Amino acid sequence: MKKNPIRVLLIDDDEDDYILTRDWFGEFQVAICELSWIDNYADAQQAIAQNQHDIYLVDYRLGIHNGLELLRAAVANGCTAPIILLTGQGDKEIDIEAMKAGAADYLEKSQLTAPLLERSIRYAIERKQTEQKIREQAALLDVATDAIFVRDLDDKILFWNKAAETLYGWQKDEVIGKKTPELWQEKNLFQLQEVLRLLMKHGSWQGELQQITAANQKIIVESRWTLVPDFAHQPQAILVVNTDITQKQQLEAQFLRAQRLESIGTLASGIAHDLNNVLAPILMTAQLLEAQLQDERSQRLLPILITNAKRGANLVKQVLSFTRGMEGERSLLQFKHLIIEIQQIVKETFPKTIEITTLVAQNLWVISGDATQLHQVLMNLCVNARDAMPNGGTLKITAENFLVDKNYANMHLDSKVGPYIVISVIDTGLGISAEILDRIFEPFFTTKELGKGTGLGLSTVLGIVKNHGGFINVHSEQGQGSQFKIYLPAQEITETVEEVEVVFPGGNGELILIVDDEAAIRDITKTSLESYNYKAITASDGIEAIALYAEHRDEISLVLTDMLMPSMDGLTTIRTLQKINPEVKIIAISGLISSDKVNAAYDMGIKAFLSKPYTANQLLEAISFIKDKN
Repeated sequence: MKKNPIRVLLIDDDEDDYILTRDWFGEFQVAICELSWIDNYADAQQAIAQNQHDIYLVDYRLGIHNGLELLRAAVANGCTAPIILLTGQGDKEIDIEAMKAGAADYLEKSQLTAPLLERSIRYAIERKQTEQKIREQAALLDVATDAIFVRDLDDKILFWNKAAETLYGWQKDEVIGKKTPELWQEKNLFQLQEVLRLLMKHGSWQGELQQITAANQKIIVESRWTLVPDFAHQPQAILVVNTDITQKQQLEAQFLRAQRLESIGTLASGIAHDLNNVLAPILMTAQLLEAQLQDERSQRLLPILITNAKRGANLVKQVLSFTRGMEGERSLLQFKHLIIEIQQIVKETFPKTIEITTLVAQNLWVISGDATQLHQVLMNLCVNARDAMPNGGTLKITAENFLVDKNYANMHLDSKVGPYIVISVIDTGLGISAEILDRIFEPFFTTKELGKGTGLGLSTVLGIVKNHGGFINVHSEQGQGSQFKIYLPAQEITETVEEVEVVFPGGNGELILIVDDEAAIRDITKTSLESYNYKAITASDGIEAIALYAEHRDEISLVLTDMLMPSMDGLTTIRTLQKINPEVKIIAISGLISSDKVNAAYDMGIKAFLSKPYTANQLLEAISFIKDKN
C-alpha cells in the first residue's frame, strides 16, 4: 500500500529555483513528496493559514518582504508545520534569528543538494512527529497523581504537569524556563551534584529529597530521575517523577520516636536499678557518719554528701517514672481536685507577675490513675511554663471531656477510639523553636543553663501519661508561648457519657464541598459526612475547589476548607468563593490557626472553625452551628 505523500510548499520568487527544487525532488531515494510552488509573500500567508501542507520551504528574499518575517508571522498565527528557511549566501545572523523564531532548519542555497534537502525534510517531519507524541504523552502525564516535570541539563524546567502544580503551588507558566534550585531554595548542592553524577553513570537515580513549596512549606519527596536522550542518543534532558511522602515520613517519625524512647527507657531502667543499689548504701552510711562524727570538717562535708546522694536518688526515681510509669495505687479520680490543688500551690509560690486562670468543664469524666504521679505531671508542666515567662505572663489550665472517634484515631498515631479528658497547660512565654520541638521529651535533653535542669521533667511527664494510656500534643512557636495538651482515657461510665455527650443531628442529603490538600483528611471527612446522611465532593486545593463550586453552585450547601494549602490558601479560596456567591456558607479548618488568620477570616464573615484533628461529632456540631446561624 502506497504511503501518503509529504506535501511540501516552496515559497520562492525565482522560478529557476522552483524548477531546480522540483528536479531534486525527483532524485529523492526514500521520501515521497508532492511539491507546490508560490512566488509571493501575500499568497504564501494565505496558503500557510489554510494549513494544507506538511512542510514549508521559504526563501529569505521575497520581494519587499523576507522569509524571516513570514516565519515569525506563521508561528505567531499558530502554524505547527515545520518551516525550513533557504538563504542565498548563508548569513549566520539570519540563521540564528531563524532558529530563535522557530525554524525547523536553515539551508544555504549555494551548497544545497538533493540528498541534503531530503535529509532536512525527513528530519523536520520526524521532529514534528516526535513533538506530537510528546504532546500526547504530556496530556497523559497531566492525569498522573505524581508530580512530573522535565528539566534540561542546565536545570531549566521544560515541562510541568498538573500534579506538580498541586504539590509545589507554582503554575506551569511560572516555572517553565526557571532553574529548579531557585524554586525550592536547594541548599544541599553537594547532594544534587552526587545525584547528577550517579544519573550520568547509570542513566537513572532514585532517592529522597527535601524541598520547599511556593507556600514555603517543607516537604519530603521520593524522587525518580531518568535521562532522556536526543536523536543521536546523547543525554538531552532529565525526566523527574516525585511522590509526596511527607505525611508518611511524619507517621514513621512518630513510630521511630516511640521506639527510640522505649529503647532508651529499657536501657535507663537497668542503669537506674544499679544506681539505686549504689546510692542506697552511700546515703545510709553518710547519715550514720553525720550522727557519729562531730568535728567541724565532717559536719560541713557530710551534708553535701547526703544532699547530693538524695539528689541522685531523686534522679533515679524520675528515670524509673519515665521508663515504667512507676505503677502506683490506681483509683477513680476527678481531675478538677488536682487542678484546684495545683492552682493553690502555683498562686503561693510563683511570681506575682504570672497570672493564673483555670477552667474546668462541668460533669468532667472520671479517670483511673495515680494521683501522686498525675500531680507531678501538672507540676512539671506548670514549672516549665513559669520558667518560660521570666518577665511575667499568663498561665492557663483547662480540663474538658473529649470523645476520640475513628476520624481522630486515624489522624493521630497514639490515640484510640473512646472517651478522654483533655488537660491543657497554656502559657504566653518564650515558646519552643521548631528545631528542638521534636526532642523535648527525650531524657536528659534540656535548653536550660547548666545546673538548672536535668532534662527529665518532660520525659517523666511523657512516661506517666503513656503509662496511664494517654498521649500528649504540643504546639509552640517562638515568642508566641506554648500549649501542652494531655489526653487521659476516661472511665466509660454510660450514665455520665449519656448526660454530657450531645449527639448532633445528621443531614438530609445536602452536598458539602471538602477542600484539603491532605488526601487522608479528605477521605476520612467524606466518609464521616456520608455516614451521617450528607453527600460530599472533594478538592485537593483552592483552585480545584473554585472549579467544583462553579460547576455545582446550586447543589453545594456548605464548604469545608483548610486554611493552609498550596496553590491557593484558605483565605484566598474563601474570598473567591464569596465573589461567586456572597451567601456561601463556609467552615474554616486548620491544624494551626494563628490569631491573625482567625481575625482575617472573622472579618470576612466566617462563623465557624474546626481544629485538626477533629471528631465526627465536632464536625456535625460545626455544621449544625452554621445551619442555625443561617
